[in-house]
Amino acid sequence: MKIALIGYGKMGKIIESLILEEKKHEVVLKISAENMDDFTIENLQKADVAIEFTEPNAAMGNVLNCFEAGIPVVVGTTSWNSETVIKMAKDDGLGLFISPNFSIGVNLFRILNKKLNQLMTSFSDYKIEMTEIHHTEKKDAPSGTAIQLAKDLIEMDSNSLKKWDLDKKTNSETIPIFAIREPEVPGTHSITYKSMIDEIQITHQAFNRKGFAYGAIKAAEFLVGKKGFYTMDDLLNINQENN
Repeated sequence: MKIALIGYGKMGKIIESLILEEKKHEVVLKISAENMDDFTIENLQKADVAIEFTEPNAAMGNVLNCFEAGIPVVVGTTSWNSETVIKMAKDDGLGLFISPNFSIGVNLFRILNKKLNQLMTSFSDYKIEMTEIHHTEKKDAPSGTAIQLAKDLIEMDSNSLKKWDLDKKTNSETIPIFAIREPEVPGTHSITYKSMIDEIQITHQAFNRKGFAYGAIKAAEFLVGKKGFYTMDDLLNINQENN
């Protein structure tokens, strides 16, 4: 499989190192701010799939370039409005895979998050809150993963949760998400149910970025030859496991 890396920062370089280590695929294009002149339709068409990790204000244009080149694209950039390109992928048969977090462990953690919430339905004394810790270079807060974890709960019928708020709790229908930034933290997410007498907490902690890179490569392998819009739920059959 030939891969175009759109975004050659920390994540792009880790993905490339893992590809070289596994020796199963080939990186045929690497795009960064220093070589945007190489980001052409012709160069993109040398690849079977693109993996995009850049900035929120660049993601839309990058995906549209991949669509124009006719190659599927895996997107790891968070905090951008992806609704337009998701609709294009569904309507026009274009290959698109988006996830706020490509870690296999995080996506299994999502299942645990929903299962625990179902168990807590009858225990209204416990109030829920979420904490996410990331490196100081991360620009968005809360993280895309924290937002997805909150949305997973809001969409469930087993609670009265309706929204999330950053760094505050306004009422019983709100999930407070506390965003902390510390040097060299790849990503930690904790969900806590707290009462006056005790608390229950589940946590996922990434030790490095390799898990994200591994998941992104797996997503690229999954997407090649497919049309439409996909997420980690499709890759891991999460919806089927919850039925």
